Amino acid sequence: MLIKTKAIVISSIKFQEKSLIVKCFTQSDGLKSYFVQSAYSGKKSNQKIAYFQPLTLLEIEANHKNKGTLEHFKEIKLATAYQTINTDVVKSTIVIFLSEMLHHSIHEEEKNEDLFTFLETALIWLDTHEETSNFHLILLLETTKFLGFYPDNSETEFNFFEMTEGIFSPFQGISCLSEHETFLFKKLINLKFDSNQKVFAGIERQILLKILLDYYSIHLDGFKKPKSLDVLKEVFL
Repeated sequence: MLIKTKAIVISSIKFQEKSLIVKCFTQSDGLKSYFVQSAYSGKKSNQKIAYFQPLTLLEIEANHKNKGTLEHFKEIKLATAYQTINTDVVKSTIVIFLSEMLHHSIHEEEKNEDLFTFLETALIWLDTHEETSNFHLILLLETTKFLGFYPDNSETEFNFFEMTEGIFSPFQGISCLSEHETFLFKKLINLKFDSNQKVFAGIERQILLKILLDYYSIHLDGFKKPKSLDVLKEVFL
């Protein structure tokens, strides 16, 4: 079936000498993997490779056979050409980290248009704003809404966050955050992308990042912590 859709590049892996296997989160069909032959050869090879950088926003036309095999692109173009993400070291590091997180978090080959719209809007926001220190934290927390394990924030007056159930508790059980960690987590829940970016110190961001990674690990089977995590920590020291 010939499909025209927007797509977000989640990952690309070199296959043999000249080809790529590209995983995209599509607006029309959720997660899809594509085979790109001769991506590293020909006059436009650099242009081809540029399309498949982490979290690039594409418009694609593709043949979807839906047989569990690799699909093939027919046409590709940029849906949005980033102005700063590819040249700003902090933003590009954030994007590499988040693409790994999404690679380990999104597994369903089914349409999730709300998640697609959220990610597309968020990435355009990142590209067009300078103060982005908390972006990755907010995006990871907000993404849990679409993955099904967003914290129940109906009782945030309680001092401890219980990680397994995703609820706030008056008692510190074995799988609860400490009181200080819970305090930071509550602040994060109330943040928006355009909130004051200076609400956390660097060490507090590190604490929150660890909390979020642990939270994902608890709620997603087979979740792996990204290899780019150490690089991200260096950037935000």
